[in-house]
Amino acid sequence: MNKIKFLLGAIVLFPFLAGSTFAQQPHPAAEFGHGVEISEEDFNDKFDFVRREEWIPMRDGVKLYTIILVPKRDEKMPILMTRTPYNASLRSAPEQRQRLKDVLIGGDDVFADTGYIRVFQDIRGRYRSEGDYVVNLPLRGPLNPGFVDHATDTYDTIQWLLENIPESNQRVGMIGVSYDGFLVLMGMVDPHPALKAVVPVNPMVDGWMDDDWFHNGAFRQITLDFLSAHLASPRKRENSRGSIKDDYDFFLGLGSAEKAAQRIGVVELDFWQRLIHHPSYDKFWQTQAMDKVLGARPLKVPALYVHGLWDQEDIYGAIAAYQAMEEKDRGNDENFLVIGPWAHGGSSGGGSSLGPIKFNDSTGRWFRRNILLRFLNERLKEGISDADIPPVLAYETGTNTWHRYKTWPLSCETGCEYTMQSLYLQPAHRLDFKPAGSDKSPYDAYVSDPSHPVPYRERPIQPVYSKDSTWMRWLVDNQERFSKRADVLSYTTDVLTEPVKISGLPIANLFASTSGTDIDFVVKLIDVYPDSYPDQPELSGYQLMISADILRGRYRKDPAKPSPVPAGQVEQYRWTLPAASHVFLPGHRIMVQIQSSWFPLYDRNPQTYVDNIFNAAEEDFKKATVHIYRSGSYASSIELPVVSK
Repeated sequence: MNKIKFLLGAIVLFPFLAGSTFAQQPHPAAEFGHGVEISEEDFNDKFDFVRREEWIPMRDGVKLYTIILVPKRDEKMPILMTRTPYNASLRSAPEQRQRLKDVLIGGDDVFADTGYIRVFQDIRGRYRSEGDYVVNLPLRGPLNPGFVDHATDTYDTIQWLLENIPESNQRVGMIGVSYDGFLVLMGMVDPHPALKAVVPVNPMVDGWMDDDWFHNGAFRQITLDFLSAHLASPRKRENSRGSIKDDYDFFLGLGSAEKAAQRIGVVELDFWQRLIHHPSYDKFWQTQAMDKVLGARPLKVPALYVHGLWDQEDIYGAIAAYQAMEEKDRGNDENFLVIGPWAHGGSSGGGSSLGPIKFNDSTGRWFRRNILLRFLNERLKEGISDADIPPVLAYETGTNTWHRYKTWPLSCETGCEYTMQSLYLQPAHRLDFKPAGSDKSPYDAYVSDPSHPVPYRERPIQPVYSKDSTWMRWLVDNQERFSKRADVLSYTTDVLTEPVKISGLPIANLFASTSGTDIDFVVKLIDVYPDSYPDQPELSGYQLMISADILRGRYRKDPAKPSPVPAGQVEQYRWTLPAASHVFLPGHRIMVQIQSSWFPLYDRNPQTYVDNIFNAAEEDFKKATVHIYRSGSYASSIELPVVSK
């Protein structure tokens, strides 16, 4: 038996040229380097795939590191590509494993034995790819004066793959989660003709409106940890928190977000400088919002958008992009949406539970086998049709059932009524679908103190990227402790005797005044479980968030033009909350919580108007008395997308 020993370093030093064929390359066993001896006989008999490494040239000469996994099959196969800033080499298990099903990890399980050529690529400037890296590199134009971007890199990569993978059937799909999902959307801009299907999962779409960096103008301080882990040098990342174990104490002690950036070591990064110079929704953000970018273009590539109801990072993007393209889908057969009971990226896991909340089956696995794979097969493989995928498939929490819709959230396939119904704040901290009558005391009040902000979860709060972090499930944390705080107003319905089904985007509609000149509002829609819940005793009295979000008061009128809040005057604060697909069951109650901080997830509003909150000084942070009005022309409410048969 002839033994062949190959070193990976030889391949790294000699990337292949464009236009070369795989027949001209070293034996595929060379890709299993690291000094491991692999006989040609073992390779041919035991390995059910070929792993290839390429540095694919872009139109500007930059070469991008690409891993290609080709199943050993006597058929032409489609290519499924993921482009990533998070290290393509980590997207597959160690090379020495002999079966593709043991190499592909996470949500890739469905592609291991179904005849897909799997491709992973480091984007320019990341890990083993050449070039300069820019976070969320904009399209060519005013913000990117060059002639390359992620759209052109995707196009060039697809062209190279078609010319150099003889096993390909000349059809390509893309899939990606989060940042990788953003890159999928970029691939839809002036797409390559061979790109036949895309799956953006929890994609980053609009970093100011409601994805990673801000929510309605309130800065998400977890961005600092992301930038540190993603861009900062190891020296600057090292032990930024010292002996402080609770992120609440850590961020509170630093003051403004800019001081936190200095402590964490990201203040000199270009992306941080862009953030602090664009705190409002100006053209910098508007021209990068991918729902707006795609909405201005024709629908050329069938897309399956995947949204998680408890996505703690990108809860805006999938639905916003889906809605932007829906009116272009004349036949209702190219623009699809799946809404599942998942956290960020949860569709790639089992999906049988999230925190203490249990579902009836492994929703993630079911989705991948019955929806994702069928969607891709129909568009990427020969002779496959009639996947029977509804335009919208939404998981309904509460009843734990899947529902098929023609569109979302306005109509149902089987016939139902959809109306926005206001749930009004009432005296004595009650809620009712009828507005409150006249009241001598038409408001409730609390004092918002920036030195004692409301935590976004129970303390101690671990850093997001800590070893034992439970960041993935914080949106299903019990809210009961917060409902007892003096600076949180809680309103509750009577015990429900009939189910209340909602499917759509709730809207917070507050009428409020403050003694300060700026203010934040957080509104939470909560399902309160019965005091006794024998099926799962730990959920007795549990307060489960169904939808919640924040609004920075200075943007109450125009996100692009901040303005001070007139002290002591009643102002309207109206904004859309994240999507809900839920049934409040009989025996449960509906609760609404209102507060003015959500810390340290979001930076503190000083409650004194300053030009840029990033630069707020210590003396700007002041207590404010807040009044929430609930009667007459100032009837605060939360508008619910109620569905009834």
